[in-house]
Amino acid sequence: MRRKLGYKAVTAVAAALACVWMAAGSAPADETPSEDACRVTDNAMPTGDCGDFRQVFAENFNGDTVPVGSFSDCDHNVDTADAYCGGLSGAYRADWWAYPAGWYDTAHPNNHSNGNDRERGGEYRADKTVSVSPSGYDGTGTMKVDMYRPRTGDDNYVATVVPRKCMDRAYGKYTERFKVTRMDPGFKAAHLFYEEPHEMDFPEAGGNFNDDTISAFTHPSEENVDTGASWTTPHTTSIEWTPGKVKYFLDGKLVKTATRDISSSPMDWALQNESALSGPYAAPGAHATIETTWVTCYTYNP
Repeated sequence: MRRKLGYKAVTAVAAALACVWMAAGSAPADETPSEDACRVTDNAMPTGDCGDFRQVFAENFNGDTVPVGSFSDCDHNVDTADAYCGGLSGAYRADWWAYPAGWYDTAHPNNHSNGNDRERGGEYRADKTVSVSPSGYDGTGTMKVDMYRPRTGDDNYVATVVPRKCMDRAYGKYTERFKVTRMDPGFKAAHLFYEEPHEMDFPEAGGNFNDDTISAFTHPSEENVDTGASWTTPHTTSIEWTPGKVKYFLDGKLVKTATRDISSSPMDWALQNESALSGPYAAPGAHATIETTWVTCYTYNP
């Protein structure tokens, strides 16, 4: 069950709790009010509007089961806000899309969209890698992307999932909580907005999960930050994108503000999980699994 709380109610509760913690001497790290617009005081999914941001989508996956194979037939109205996966039904069909089978990731020789020279990469196969379970790593519902290299063949199976209500938007707030629960070498993630020449990635592993901690990347200004945070610990990341400015938050703390050459064009929020761009290639049978506890996005309405 989801509760709906308005921003004023949330901030009032946060302020009251902050007074109690200050009187006690200190507040637990996961209960200190965050610095972002929602000012949440724990790791639960924010509900309701947050200051200048109006919530348009929120999903915590609780109580839901979507088996592997359901994210199939995803080539309908490709890469538009009307895109959907024919294998899904109900709310998941209405709310989610994934890159279709036959598209190749950044590392694959058939793509190399960033100019890399990797010799092996992956094919987007959400139908083989994406599922939703009511019992994730933290005991609540999670969306699981279990990337892997099959025992035969060179191509990895990877996945990019896209919340449909967060597509084709300029500005807004985009927040997710996640953990990498398996991390065999050969895989990475870059959850991003992209429209040449602009790109905003957070969270990102620049080369691979095993060598890189959680970073934020802004192009073309290169106002980037490496947070030093581990992928195998649960984290909450948030992007607040407003005219001329992008703020990156990790677990409620502001880690970077980018202000140069910020895009004003509508883009899609793509949760891209793919083959590594550096380090060893995935071995046959290797897996890397990222579980998302919740996602939410907002429009910007000052």
